Amino acid sequence: MSASSGDPMAAAVFRGKDRIGIEEKPIPACGPNDAVIKVTLTTICGTDLHIVREEFPVDLGRTVGHEHVGVIHEIGEAVSGYEIGDRVLVGAITPCGTCFYCQSHCEAQCSGHEDEWEMIGGWRLGNSIDGCQAEYVRVPYAQANLAAIPDDMTDEQCILLADIASTGISAAERADVTIGETVAVFAQGPIGLCATAGARLMGASLVIGVDSLENRLHMSTRMGADVAIDYTDQDPIAEIKRLTGGRGVDVAIEALGTQQTFESCVSATRPGGRISSLGVYGGKLELPLESYIYGIGDKQILSTLCPGGKERMRRLMEMVRNGRLDLEPLITHHYGLDQIEEAYDLFGNQRDDVIKVAIKPQGA
Repeated sequence: MSASSGDPMAAAVFRGKDRIGIEEKPIPACGPNDAVIKVTLTTICGTDLHIVREEFPVDLGRTVGHEHVGVIHEIGEAVSGYEIGDRVLVGAITPCGTCFYCQSHCEAQCSGHEDEWEMIGGWRLGNSIDGCQAEYVRVPYAQANLAAIPDDMTDEQCILLADIASTGISAAERADVTIGETVAVFAQGPIGLCATAGARLMGASLVIGVDSLENRLHMSTRMGADVAIDYTDQDPIAEIKRLTGGRGVDVAIEALGTQQTFESCVSATRPGGRISSLGVYGGKLELPLESYIYGIGDKQILSTLCPGGKERMRRLMEMVRNGRLDLEPLITHHYGLDQIEEAYDLFGNQRDDVIKVAIKPQGA
């Protein structure tokens, strides 16, 4: 017998600082503009860690998670072109497509059909509404956000496109990397690795990855870095200057969200260069005046968040289908939804060379 709205399901719930666990919740109801998705694969993001550590505020009892693939379980009456059972990829950002911010190409800041702005309003799943580390999830504005998965693609090929690929690549797009430019990416975690791939895709002639973990430095070259610098072994700024003839890179991408990596990005860029910031910062951020050339060095600081919407997801899937992008090597561990606490412990403490974990709900 098929499950219905209101029937019990398992969901990973934020219970307070450093506490996450499985609770029973009702399968969400489907509104006219919504879709309810039966989740077949999800994952844990660094932003989920910020939530669990209370570095980013969400309500107690919130189902976490914003990256998933699945099948349509129920579809709203106002949504057309989809059928029950269709496999879909849903971006971490779920824009309405019609508000001021969506129409201004700032989908992550979507204010919804009511046009009432809230901070990063386009990030709804696991933030302002229940997320997808669950057996079922309600997707708002489904017409704009359901991307059909081609039959020849697996869940594992698609899952990382929902957020980290879209976000990481957007750092290079936001900085307008052009053919022949030089790019340094500070931190080679999941987002940073995708930023490295994005810089290569945008045509950079030299891509430099900076980290300290051997497995991530190895993965950095696999994802497109020409040079991988271990900052515990050598001064990354000095080496970047050496590699660029003393000038510094055209673009530095910050992919961790710390004062140190931000300052390194400012220091690594040439006069007139661009700093593209991806990190979610958990405290006060100070501008290093000397390396910023006291505000008169023509350096630009840019920020971005995961572009969303079904067309963005479709394009990313085509990049994978045509061999331009392969993110499956980033999935290093697999867990069931009932093992969510173990998965968070591994991912949060960066053990066993983890990069990304895949979470499969029971029966998916």
